[in-house]
Amino acid sequence: MPLSWNEIRSRAVDFSKEWKDESSEDAEAKSFWDAFFNVFGIRRRKVATFEQPVKKSDGKGGFIDLLWKGVLVVEHKSLGKDLDRAFVQAKEYFSGLKDRDLPRYVLVSDFQRFRLYDLDEDQQHEFTLRDLHKNVRLFGFVAGYETRFFGESDPVNIQAAEKLGKLHDLLKAVGYEGHQLEVFLVRILFCLFAEDNSIFEPQQFRELLELRSAEDGSDLAALLASLFQVLNTPPAKRLKNLDEQLAEFPYINGRLFAEQLPMAAFDKKMRNMLLECTTLKWSRISPAIFGALFQSIMDKKARRNLGAHYTSEVNILKALNPLFLDGLRAEFERIRRDKRRLVEFHRRLAQINVLDPACGCGNFLVIAYRELRLIELEVLRELQKGGGQQVLDVGQIIWVDVDQFYGIEVEEFPAQIAQVALWLMDHQMNMQVSEEFGQYFVRLPLNKAPSIVHANALRIDWASVVRPADLTYIVGNPPFVGHQNRKPHQAEDHTLVWGTDGSFGRLDYVTCWYRKAVDYMRENTQLACAFVSTNSICQGEQVGTLWAFLLGAGVVPFFAHRTFRWSAEGRGAAAVHCVIVGFALTDRSPKQLFEYETVEAEPHVIPVNRINPYLVDAPDVLLPARPPTPVGLPVMTKGSQPTDGGHLILNSDEERDELLKACPGARKWIRRYVGADELLYDLPRYCLWLKGITAAELNAMPEVKARVRAVAKTRAESPTESVQGYPAMEFTQDRQPTTRYLAVPAHTSEHRRFIPMAYLEPKVIASNALRICAGATLYHFGILHSTMHQAWIRHVCGRLESRYRYEPAVYNNFPWPQDVTDRQREAVERCAQAVLDARTPGSSLADLYDTDAMSADLLRAHQALDRAADACYGRRSFATESERVAFLFNLYVARRDALAIEAPAPARKRTAAKKAPARKRVAV
Repeated sequence: MPLSWNEIRSRAVDFSKEWKDESSEDAEAKSFWDAFFNVFGIRRRKVATFEQPVKKSDGKGGFIDLLWKGVLVVEHKSLGKDLDRAFVQAKEYFSGLKDRDLPRYVLVSDFQRFRLYDLDEDQQHEFTLRDLHKNVRLFGFVAGYETRFFGESDPVNIQAAEKLGKLHDLLKAVGYEGHQLEVFLVRILFCLFAEDNSIFEPQQFRELLELRSAEDGSDLAALLASLFQVLNTPPAKRLKNLDEQLAEFPYINGRLFAEQLPMAAFDKKMRNMLLECTTLKWSRISPAIFGALFQSIMDKKARRNLGAHYTSEVNILKALNPLFLDGLRAEFERIRRDKRRLVEFHRRLAQINVLDPACGCGNFLVIAYRELRLIELEVLRELQKGGGQQVLDVGQIIWVDVDQFYGIEVEEFPAQIAQVALWLMDHQMNMQVSEEFGQYFVRLPLNKAPSIVHANALRIDWASVVRPADLTYIVGNPPFVGHQNRKPHQAEDHTLVWGTDGSFGRLDYVTCWYRKAVDYMRENTQLACAFVSTNSICQGEQVGTLWAFLLGAGVVPFFAHRTFRWSAEGRGAAAVHCVIVGFALTDRSPKQLFEYETVEAEPHVIPVNRINPYLVDAPDVLLPARPPTPVGLPVMTKGSQPTDGGHLILNSDEERDELLKACPGARKWIRRYVGADELLYDLPRYCLWLKGITAAELNAMPEVKARVRAVAKTRAESPTESVQGYPAMEFTQDRQPTTRYLAVPAHTSEHRRFIPMAYLEPKVIASNALRICAGATLYHFGILHSTMHQAWIRHVCGRLESRYRYEPAVYNNFPWPQDVTDRQREAVERCAQAVLDARTPGSSLADLYDTDAMSADLLRAHQALDRAADACYGRRSFATESERVAFLFNLYVARRDALAIEAPAPARKRTAAKKAPARKRVAV
């Protein structure tokens, strides 16, 4: 058990007095260092050796004064000798050490002076013997108090996973795999962490491996099996003749070592790899993120992008902070001077229970636990002030503990990792308490455990994991799977949760967790929940289906992060575009909306009155998926669709020229063919537009006729009956205008400030990758190209990945300005023409509307257009885009009767949750 800092300081004072007159290296150096280690309650012989022989960098032999493998090299000199030279001499020994034995620290001394070098942090500290007691915390690595929280990007995290990954592969190669391998590696992880974090004695695990196993590894499996049994056995029940080195290990419990595993067969290479793992600084490993890294070692393909699949702490806190941590911190600040209320507050911290129903390796739970413990630490600091030290009597404190955390995980191995990660974080926090208050605090054996259930969260009753009445918060990051990408078992899950109603069939897989959470929360309407989700649940067609159910169940969002890039940290980092929605079944305040200027930017928080399904401070509007075109506006449709197997399409100038060379008469029937990419990037593409062709004309062009036959064959084999007999010369869906028309790309980058739009002539055939509007005037072009409409797009349209997916419904639902005067209309038309004129001839729309390269002339033209468009709405300007969008939603609601849009079919009837607010939903 580590000494308290008070005891260490007292011993350091005595040590300084005893050695204040010593000066001879040869006479007393060894006694000096034995006494030095005793200051920290450590027997030097257990961790370090004197006069370690080693070959120096110059090839000559030498002796290290003191070596603690992997931790510390000491070079000792007589009084007054050059300490700079002593450090250089110590570094000369490094070349003769194995990589795993290289130290982090170098300590040089001449009895009266100490100089400590931290090689990892590139720091050095110098002080006198008399001031040792003032500097003892620098030697936390000796005392067993080196509890440090490093950044999630610390390379040690990935190095550790890589080394364990190699050990995993070696074991699997000899047939040790599956469940037994997973449990074995979890135990190894715990042992590695334990000896670097004061659960075991320093290097206790490593010394057992080095000293008690043969170099060929032949007896290592049996040794580890014995160790696991010892760790699972209380000292009083261990064999009386147990090997002394094994007997010194503590009792762990927690069921971690309870299962009897088949023994693995180790060889020399495996043993060396395990010893390599012991050399890492496991006190630097972050339990908050290492679990997911550790999981990835089980898959070689995932390991190639090691670090790609764990979630950054920054993003996790985006959910946890507004869900409950910010509120707790604010309450603490209000009551920090009131000790009576602090005691009650501390007691409530120990009653907060958190469930993650898709917990994976436990990232959300581990970070939530750490943050609660940090708040608890702040409380203890305040209670200690003014003679409150007695509150730190461990037996009298109701501590925040791991049994307040619950998880459900469909895969067994991550579920095991989640439990161990919480224990490891618990120990790190206990060490911080010990260091802070000078009282050693450790929870061994592990009598309490988090409840991490290995089960399918969509097929299990969450109440069987934790009763709703006992829970406080639900949080997590459920799987991101679109309806079209669901695997068969996920499709079954989806049906079990949502039923067979077809309207729910197109919802993303993540929505199943929303449904399960809401049903669970009905039993305790004081619960609050926050899920990370793909942004599709708050955009496009899913809104009407999902949010009709949620609002009908009484769901009230009280915070939300609008679309941002949910990026993982590490090499090959993956990223998706997400939202976070925090909600309850009772009204909560304050309400907060987190806005992002770009998906990569940092958010800024906006206090709001309410949050609607589109994550806007506006009424609860559910925009219909297929509204009719408002009266007085030109109709917008999709372009024409060939359904031809590609036989009517010519994808390049070369393909067109080749056909014309073989069949010159085809020129009459070839038209430019434009989709989204062709419109944006000015790419050449063509089609055979054979509408009205006679049999004689077709027979005169054998190559064209061959293509038509291929189209007929393709359509005959189609599963769609209406396609099977459709004339092979024509597009199956012909929506080609006969007049000039406005074209909008169906999909375009979210990075552009404006979705590029352009007019096309009727001879240019629009593909179904365009949205077309025949008869659109300059006024219509101007309003659609204004920031007013672009803001609407950004908030309501669907997404393909992160790109905008523009549908006619976006156009039809848009609140166009009304009662526009002739002068206002003319101003918009004039500015719209100025935008067209400012487009540099020969430049593609993609280049013209590149966010970083938009010309000053074009930008000024759009700014003028925005002023003209805003004037049509009776506004001069908007302070933020959120204000602009809220204005549009309120305008939409105010005009719902005039728009004459029928109300959508109601969602399946649900019984409202108790105490749910009477939240008005606008029928549209």
